[in-house]
Amino acid sequence: MIRFIPGTLRLFGRALRLRCPNCGEGKMFSSWLRMRARCPVCGLKLERGEEGYQVGSYMFNIVAAELAFAAVFLAIVAATWPTPPWKLLEYGGIVMMVIAPLVFFPFSKTLFLAFDLVFRPATRDELLPAASNSRNAH
Repeated sequence: MIRFIPGTLRLFGRALRLRCPNCGEGKMFSSWLRMRARCPVCGLKLERGEEGYQVGSYMFNIVAAELAFAAVFLAIVAATWPTPPWKLLEYGGIVMMVIAPLVFFPFSKTLFLAFDLVFRPATRDELLPAASNSRNAH
């Protein structure tokens, strides 16, 4: 059963703050591009281990980067119509498509985990007791 509105919004709100969607406490990243193996607070296994699991977060990242590019592109075209700066849009678009996935990377990982938790809530097997988390959090 899907935990709808309040639970879902809570999961996504925690994910947008780069916290564990399950408990809302643990910091999921040791650096901008390095995700921990488990939440340091609740022990949730952050890579849920199904075949193709990582592809979902990569798709979230690509879609977010492309939507951001489209929004910026259309806003600039609309604001400067009838003479949009085509060269700026061309070269700026290239730069944005390289930088945006790096900027969105941690958010795509946490949002995809929250999305996955909506449909497949954490099981006891995926959680570790708090005492053993400190050894396995990195």
